[in-house]
Amino acid sequence: MFTLTERLTMNAASTETFATIDLGSYVDVGDRQALQIHSVDFIFQGTTPETSIFAAMGGPGVVRVQLTDLNRGGLVFSDDRALVASGDLNYDTGFLTNSTDLYPDNYGKGSDDGRYVVNDQLYITGRISALDANQEGNVTVRVNASIVSLTAKDFMAIAIQSTAADN
Repeated sequence: MFTLTERLTMNAASTETFATIDLGSYVDVGDRQALQIHSVDFIFQGTTPETSIFAAMGGPGVVRVQLTDLNRGGLVFSDDRALVASGDLNYDTGFLTNSTDLYPDNYGKGSDDGRYVVNDQLYITGRISALDANQEGNVTVRVNASIVSLTAKDFMAIAIQSTAADN
């Protein structure tokens, strides 16, 4: 198992921001290799590594982030098959909550547990509702994964499902 990381930097409030994780080195169609995602974590930070995201927000707000295996061009509903992981961080004066639909995203502990991805990229979408002037909100996405070889039947089933979800 290994960890892939990517940082998404949001520098405008109420605007969706995008980043990708390239999987081209891990997914091989010819050899029926897929990426098996075991868990996904989101780390929220402000403008610098020492700054909290709340200092960057300057007041109450929400940070929303999603990881998908297809490029949807924005945030998606929880029933979208392309959704791999998502999380919200809600901040109000005096309290902090995380309201989430799939986070923490832990797909199990066994070698057969996980979310299989055969696409060549993962897509990160984030949105921050409040941001002080000259500040940035950063979310680091950490994907714990492994490379697996699938049977031809399983690989085709995942590829067809992914293609169907693209429409």
